[in-house]
Amino acid sequence: MRKFWVVVAREYLERVRSRWFLVATILGPVVFGGISIGQIVLTEHAQTSPDLSNIVIVDATGVGLGARVRPRLAGSLWGDTSVADVRLVTAAALPAAESTALHEVMRRERIGYLVLDDSTLAGVRARYSGWNTPSPADVEHINRAVRDALFRYRLEGAGLDPVRAETILRLPLTIEADRVTDAGHAGSGLVSAAFGYVVAFVLYMMIVLYGQTILRGVMEEKTTRVAEVVVASVPSDTLLAGKVLGVGGVALTQEFVWIAASLGIFAARGPILAYFGVYGAGEIALPTITLGAGITLVLFFVLGFMFYASLFAAVGSMVSSPEDAQQAALPVTLLLVSTIALVVPVLLAPSGGLARAMSWIPFSAPIIMPLRMTVMQVPWPEVAGSLVVLALACVGAVWVASRIYRVGLLMYGKRPSLREVARWIRAA
Repeated sequence: MRKFWVVVAREYLERVRSRWFLVATILGPVVFGGISIGQIVLTEHAQTSPDLSNIVIVDATGVGLGARVRPRLAGSLWGDTSVADVRLVTAAALPAAESTALHEVMRRERIGYLVLDDSTLAGVRARYSGWNTPSPADVEHINRAVRDALFRYRLEGAGLDPVRAETILRLPLTIEADRVTDAGHAGSGLVSAAFGYVVAFVLYMMIVLYGQTILRGVMEEKTTRVAEVVVASVPSDTLLAGKVLGVGGVALTQEFVWIAASLGIFAARGPILAYFGVYGAGEIALPTITLGAGITLVLFFVLGFMFYASLFAAVGSMVSSPEDAQQAALPVTLLLVSTIALVVPVLLAPSGGLARAMSWIPFSAPIIMPLRMTVMQVPWPEVAGSLVVLALACVGAVWVASRIYRVGLLMYGKRPSLREVARWIRAA
């Protein structure tokens, strides 16, 4: 047991004392905090293009809908604008008018053209073509302008006074969605979803980074023949477990520092965003996480890390070059990548069949279950069952990896085949 803790301490202290570890631990929250604040600032100040009025409205509705849309587009711009900037074409022959507008856009005389026809009056669609279609802000504003004008036209057609119709259109209604748990309100549902995405991404990133660290460390010890000396004094099983636990402790240390620093940045978000002219950020609150839920999240990370770290260590013991390591680690990496690809579908339906199934599969449970726990209240039998399955899978992964590690660490030459690896497991 003493040798085991010597290995753990050596793996932990060697990496914690590294200058690059200190730099990454300190600068990580600063960089991610700067990116997050920058996204909020840019999103808040995102507006429609200053030349959005420089478009052509091709009106083929025959009821003057284009004249209603025209002032709504002209009034959306920065600075002084005029309704005259938006050219309105009443088209009896739509193909010819649309062709003329298309050529104006192609010659860069106009930024785009909007087609209103019978399908627009029916509330089905309006067509817009232009240079700025990749801009969601522009397209959304055009869509809103057409929708509001059509709604006003229908209200007036139903006999409603134009002034009252305009008042109805300007109703500023928003919906605030709060998550509810057994303890009551648990914060904004949207914030919970964003927080869950961050939790899943951080878990994924830490497993990938430090799993690769174990792989490279094992491979370097093997190629430099250091492993021959170490194995002579420390059993391979003890060495593997010490490496996994030591590097896992490094990952947990860095993660806790990042969490503490991120909470500090979040607490100071109001003055920072106010400096950039963004207000109202103080109303955002993090989701409520109980002590039990926090401990459960840590358990999922520890077990998930041990599961993947054992596999990466086994891969590192089988190869002798970085090129072989990349190819041999690809199946393990694909398991992680396939899991992170399921984050968005799980966020959209955290209680659906896919989310529940992925919470029971060992390679995806360390990421999917914590994600679900941050956006909804998962029944405790399901959480406990997922932990038990993950723990058993972790024991199995360590058992298999230790046998591959015991033989592969002293094997040199070409990369072994799957049949040879199976023989190693049986022989060990």
